[in-house]
Amino acid sequence: MARSRRGKKQRDPFVCPRCGTRVEEPVKTWTLVSPFPDKKGRITVTVMGSFRCPKCGYTWRAVIKKIKTEAAAPAAESEEEKREGEIIEIDLDDLDSIE
Repeated sequence: MARSRRGKKQRDPFVCPRCGTRVEEPVKTWTLVSPFPDKKGRITVTVMGSFRCPKCGYTWRAVIKKIKTEAAAPAAESEEEKREGEIIEIDLDDLDSIE
């Protein structure tokens, strides 16, 4: 029986899933940055935590919070910053006559 993602209840990451004891702070935290932006151009940064229950000793990892960054506007290049290389035109008929 498959569970729906919407039907999954959000749990408090600071509560031990085995015995229900509240943990004050995670043992270790780290961040994960999504490699691709969403449809609105925002990047998701996920803060993860590793926890250890002081009562039963159970360890678990959980998402502490997710942060969406604001979409960055594309940087407009000024006229001074635009650089064009030298344009070289070659006629294909000239290539045949060189050989």
